[in-house]
Amino acid sequence: MSPITALIADDEPLLREHLRSQLANLWPSLILTPDARNGMEVLELFETHQPQIVFLDVRMPGMDGISAARALARRAHIVFITAYEQYAVQAFEQGAIDYLLKPLEPKRLSDTIARLQERVSAPFAANAALDALLKKMSAGSQAAPRKWLQWIKASVGSGIRLIPVEEVAFLRAEDKYTLVAWGGGEALIRKGIKELSEELDPDTFVQIHRSAIVNLHYVQEVVRGVNETADVHLRGRPEVLPVSRSYLHHFRQM
Repeated sequence: MSPITALIADDEPLLREHLRSQLANLWPSLILTPDARNGMEVLELFETHQPQIVFLDVRMPGMDGISAARALARRAHIVFITAYEQYAVQAFEQGAIDYLLKPLEPKRLSDTIARLQERVSAPFAANAALDALLKKMSAGSQAAPRKWLQWIKASVGSGIRLIPVEEVAFLRAEDKYTLVAWGGGEALIRKGIKELSEELDPDTFVQIHRSAIVNLHYVQEVVRGVNETADVHLRGRPEVLPVSRSYLHHFRQM
């Protein structure tokens, strides 16, 4: 029998590591592909590794898990990972999709593994009810758009300045602070890059390095380098920001 492979997709590193550890204990023969942190990475890694199973977080930055599940179009057995039970339970009741609630419980994961082991060798069948539910879930997630960060509060001199986020060219981690660079200057704030990445609109701001986020409206040119890296050149600014391999996918269609 061919080995069974699975992909884990979640934007929380600790949850990914926890799930990996649990699967190693409960399903030792399962082969895990590299992890994904958002829906776009799910689709890219799926095309490369073709896993039979995808553990998919519902809420991720950029393309969410619901959109990724629809894009996979029944090419894998999908298990939703979510802190919100409403739609996950409905999806489970429709069949073909299971769900795990955060925090993950070993007993619940064991039940999911048992169901997957029964299904994984069976061909994927059309499921109109499931397709309709995924469409409803996608529409529901779009019905109440998230309110992204509009202003960044920073200490400038002896005062406090409110910087409109659309004027921010990039943000870069510096020790325990984050440097905010905008048209009017630069300032250090105490909020971390990870927290900011979750608060900024992913259609405008993308992380290009574990220590940097850039405003796409300020990107003038992306110059490819060796070993799947690149440099971002900004409009009206002298800085050249490196793009690490993990984040190069943001610019593949540019």
